Amino acid sequence: MRIDLHTHSTASDGTDTPAELVRNAAAAGLDVVALTDHDTTRGHAAAIAALADLERPLTLVPGAEISCAVDGIGVHLLAYLFDPAEPELLRERELLRDDRVPRAQAIVARLRELGSPVTWEQVARIAGDGSVGRPHIAAAMVEHGIVATVSDAFTAEWIADGGRAHINKHELDPAAAVRLVKAAGGVAVLAHPAAVKRGRTISDETIAALADAGLDGMEVDHLDHDEPARARLRGLAAELNLLTTGSSDYHGSRKDVPLGHFTTDPEIYGEITRRATGAFPVPGAGGRAAV
Repeated sequence: MRIDLHTHSTASDGTDTPAELVRNAAAAGLDVVALTDHDTTRGHAAAIAALADLERPLTLVPGAEISCAVDGIGVHLLAYLFDPAEPELLRERELLRDDRVPRAQAIVARLRELGSPVTWEQVARIAGDGSVGRPHIAAAMVEHGIVATVSDAFTAEWIADGGRAHINKHELDPAAAVRLVKAAGGVAVLAHPAAVKRGRTISDETIAALADAGLDGMEVDHLDHDEPARARLRGLAAELNLLTTGSSDYHGSRKDVPLGHFTTDPEIYGEITRRATGAFPVPGAGGRAAV
């Protein structure tokens, strides 16, 4: 089984529609894919509908990537198989989404103060119906030739956490987010915890505190983790009794990483599905849910 547990669609900052993402995941030979758009489940219905038209079985794991922060450090929490209607987690997701537009507008204003020609109208065009975020701003910077790639915008010079054009937004404390996800019947996995190229990362002590709060696992195999980082995270996960996952963090053409670039062990995926009580994986194309 090939299992990719971290992808994005146009419901947030990817370039594939939810339906396209499902079709592309099947074409890439995946057996399981999780749709984890930022702070939203808006793409789930379209992704589920697209499963029926696939030529090969593919199981969809409904999820989201929740924006968090602790001590001024951005933290992303992958939430799988939670009840999307659970009121407390729904309220926080709405607060996070509502803050995205004014925050993005403030970042654009800061960029213009720094001499950048990026405009809000340009960023809004790139975001379309998606949940606007920094990758859309980075794409606008690429259009103007300010940076070569979207990833190049996420530096201290530009829009990385703590960068010259960075603006804080409403973000949950990650321990509170873990508790909300668990209360909604979901499974909580810390996304790319050692992605130092994105800015400061949380300490091992903070990860241990999240484990005490109910964190289920850590994303270890990720493009932003080099081999030493992966080895260190595996050791930490073993000490804290956390699951370890791998995934692409696919954003379509916005980032140069294909679906299934990293994958999750089937036994780990099985444990995730066993722990979840808020929702279930959705099988498609006549296949059975991979559990």
